[in-house]
This record gives sequence, structure tokens and C-alpha cells, in this order.
Amino acid sequence: MYVIVLGIDPGLANTGYGVVVQNGGRMLALDGGVVETAPGLPAAVRLAVIHERIGALLDEYRPDCLALEDVYFGANSRSAFAVGQARGVAMLAAGQRGVPCASYTPQQVKGAVCGTGRAAKEQVQRMVQTLLALPDLPRPDHAADALAVAICHANGAPLAAALAG
Repeated sequence: MYVIVLGIDPGLANTGYGVVVQNGGRMLALDGGVVETAPGLPAAVRLAVIHERIGALLDEYRPDCLALEDVYFGANSRSAFAVGQARGVAMLAAGQRGVPCASYTPQQVKGAVCGTGRAAKEQVQRMVQTLLALPDLPRPDHAADALAVAICHANGAPLAAALAG
């Protein structure tokens, strides 16, 4: 049995995405990149661009789940709200297609990929490269983070399915 996961690292300016398939003990990247929106556009237009692109990815790959990184509430609440809006339109695209969603904190993702929730971005990139047998480091970092979110979910999916069944 194989599982396809679309991982999302949400952001208004840059939303990273990564599509991972796990078949038994083997994991491969099918796609990865960034949805970029222009800073001069109104927020509603930028969110529409993100929604449309995520919808297209959902239609193309037909994932079993959309896995998202949770919003990190640091010192900048303004950027946290923008991230939340990007998360919302990604979840809307999934909901419109009946694709279940799962959320993971940055610490959960880093722990699942690197073994520690305090891993540096470079360490996450190196582990994503290793786990997916990529020839190069995944770039930009938003795409690497999205692939890491997908890996986090895919690694837990067989256990979740066994517990549910």
C-alpha cells in the first residue's frame, strides 16, 4: 500500500509545497517548489493565487492527505496572521476535494525528520535530501520545509491507519 502526501509550508509571500509518496519502506519526492505571490498585490489576490495552485496540485497528484505546518506565533503577529490565511486557503482547497488535512508543529516536523525538534534549517534540508534520495539539497528552504512536513506525515501514516483499522 502506498501513501501520497502533499506537504505545505504556508506563507503569503512564499508557500512551499512538496509531494511525497511512501511505498512500504521507500519514500520518494514526486514534486516540490514554492508558490510565490507579488508583494504589491492585494492580500485577497495573493490568497487566490495560492488557493488555485494548491488546488491544481491536489488535482494532479490526488494525495491521501494534505499535511500543513502549524502557525508559529513569534514576535511578529502580523506575519502569523498572513501564514494563517495561507493555511486557510490550502485547507479550503483540500476540503473542497474531500482530502483530509493534518497539522504539525515545526518541532514535530523537525523531530520526525532529524530526531530533534531543535534542528537547524540546514540540517532539515540535509535530512530531507537523504530520506528522499535527492541528488541535491532541496531548495528553496520553503520547499524543503514542505517536503519535511510531508515526510513527517507519511512516516506516521501506516501507524495511524493500523490504529484506525
